[in-house]
Amino acid sequence: MDTYLPEIFGSLVFNDKVMKERLSAEIYNALQQTIKEGTPLTIDIANAIASAMKDWALENGATHYTHWFQPMTGITAEKHDSFLDVNKQGEVIMKFGGKALIKGEPDASSFPSGGLRATFEARGYTAWDPSSYAFIKDGSLCIPTAFCSYGGEILDKKTPLLRSMEALNKQSLRILRLFGNTKTTKVNATVGAEQEYFLIDKKIGEKRLDIIHCGRTLFGAKPPKGQEMEDHYFGAIKPRVSTFMKELDDMLWRLGVLAKTKHNEAAPAQHELAPLFTTVNLATDQNQLTMELMKSIAQKHGMICMLHEKPFEAVNGSGKHNNWSLSTDNGINLLEPGETPYENAQFLLFLTAVIKAVDEYQDLLRLSAASAGNDHRLGANEAPPAIVSIFLGDELTDILEAVQHHATYKGKKKSTMQIGVSMLPSFPRDTTDRNRTSPLAFTGNKFEFRMLGSSFSIACTNYIMNVIVAEALSQFADVLENTDDFHKSLNELIAKTYKKHKRIIYNGNSYSQEWVDEAQRRGLSNLISTVDAVPHYTDEKNVKLLEKHGVLSKNEIYSRTEILLDIYSKTINIEALTMLDMAKKQVLPSVLAYERKLVEMALNKKRLDESIDRSVEIDLINRLSALAKNLYASIDKLESDTLSTSKGNSSLEIARFYREKVFFDMKALRDDCDKLENLVDKNDWPFPTYADLLYSIK
Repeated sequence: MDTYLPEIFGSLVFNDKVMKERLSAEIYNALQQTIKEGTPLTIDIANAIASAMKDWALENGATHYTHWFQPMTGITAEKHDSFLDVNKQGEVIMKFGGKALIKGEPDASSFPSGGLRATFEARGYTAWDPSSYAFIKDGSLCIPTAFCSYGGEILDKKTPLLRSMEALNKQSLRILRLFGNTKTTKVNATVGAEQEYFLIDKKIGEKRLDIIHCGRTLFGAKPPKGQEMEDHYFGAIKPRVSTFMKELDDMLWRLGVLAKTKHNEAAPAQHELAPLFTTVNLATDQNQLTMELMKSIAQKHGMICMLHEKPFEAVNGSGKHNNWSLSTDNGINLLEPGETPYENAQFLLFLTAVIKAVDEYQDLLRLSAASAGNDHRLGANEAPPAIVSIFLGDELTDILEAVQHHATYKGKKKSTMQIGVSMLPSFPRDTTDRNRTSPLAFTGNKFEFRMLGSSFSIACTNYIMNVIVAEALSQFADVLENTDDFHKSLNELIAKTYKKHKRIIYNGNSYSQEWVDEAQRRGLSNLISTVDAVPHYTDEKNVKLLEKHGVLSKNEIYSRTEILLDIYSKTINIEALTMLDMAKKQVLPSVLAYERKLVEMALNKKRLDESIDRSVEIDLINRLSALAKNLYASIDKLESDTLSTSKGNSSLEIARFYREKVFFDMKALRDDCDKLENLVDKNDWPFPTYADLLYSIK
């Protein structure tokens, strides 16, 4: 068993080890030069790589290949071609060349483009990303690629991430050179993405149209027991779930995903998987694979994996914690404080760069977590508020305060935990606590961004983190490269930057109303909904930033704004139509049928003996009738407003209408239905309840 995991890990990945074994030294070195320095590959080198990749894939059972890419849908896309070909003699051969490796041609007009492509403009290209390893999935060789239109505009989530990595590397190296570091040649953002999800029984879940069409419940009264007893978090994993988790781990390990931690989360039926850190572009690919495998493997085990941000009302939703840090190619974590962070000027400079970046670009970070689904979660008790802030902890805050005031920091000694039981070992206590309510918390040697929703691609958040920090470092380098007294200018820069931007730091309870009020006094933004956040993409300062560092062009920024607003409106529209379908065809008929039963029961009592008390039946009939009347009116209102949404003149106007009208119509309709659920006999209710769903896995 000791050798099992090392033997299978990465066995379905054309990784560095496989490339060294199968490529000549000349070809391997040329590929490494392309990855590290961007040197173009010749067709001869591409042919050699393709041939080795094909042979390896065939040996591992693959019959097809596909360019695997990440369009603006938020999920992955793939078109499969077999290796099968015919030679001049009419004989079947297996063929895969450099041209097929480097370039693919999907239909660009069939993916979201935000106006960059018209329906008749179909040509688009996928281009091989050699920095991300190819892998085998479901009998196909998957080649990670970027995706662009015929005109060169990017249409995917991967390309801006790769561009931001180059920008961050360039500016980080400028800073490191100022500190005398000449050995580092590459600085990468590294990420570990913790993934939360729900598991419910497939047979029960498929009885609800909202789960089928929307991935969440649109109706549902609060169950008698939710997460109040706090008995599910870190509890023993049920055998059926454990079997699923074991198969998921096994498959992820074969695909080179560093799946590390698994446990029950706070809500019933909720769980979490966390990987080890890796380079941000690999982490993005691997998180997409993780979500895909969670869904497919759950189906095999007779379950539905729900990745929606808020699948159930009144219990915790699911997030994705994006742990972001900076690492050099020679193994240095640039956000590692060390034993004496007060004396670690390099660390303090990178730390203040993040503080400055987050304060100046709160809106960009907020919109990177914006969606119709996440609007239900942000601000609830299981998620950060919509206000972006940073938690540093007392020690780092005190250090920066000392730097600002040119004071001596005396430091805090680590105390030893005394639990009071002699047989238990003593251990050092950290100098600061953790803060689970903070949107962006410094947790030792990394920043944990907690606002992301569980179904999100992590690409957007990370290219925004990369580029805003790159901009701060660029401004720092401009100052420090042109000074005669480096150390004096360095200390002044850290002090001035902290003083100017410390409003973004908050170490208290971010869930509290006091913080909302305090944030307003500090001038921090509070972009409550997606419709509030997304238009800031096109703010002049944001366009200038993204264009300066070559991450997105102005047209690409505007297209992404259109796409996000369009997806928001379509999501609400689908949910509204599903609600109407369920309310009109399931809930209302069931309520009326139950009413009829009560009426018949009351009449039968009267026929039997007029003196028999019928007050319970009559009271229930009256209450049901009143609620049914409200329900009917709510259905009519939602239906009317949903049909009116096409009257908007722009995607923003349409999205605002959905937010300001349809969204609240849906809440009213849900309230009516949930009240009725508590009155109607369970056997007469048309679909499974929350109790049925949340406790469906035995």
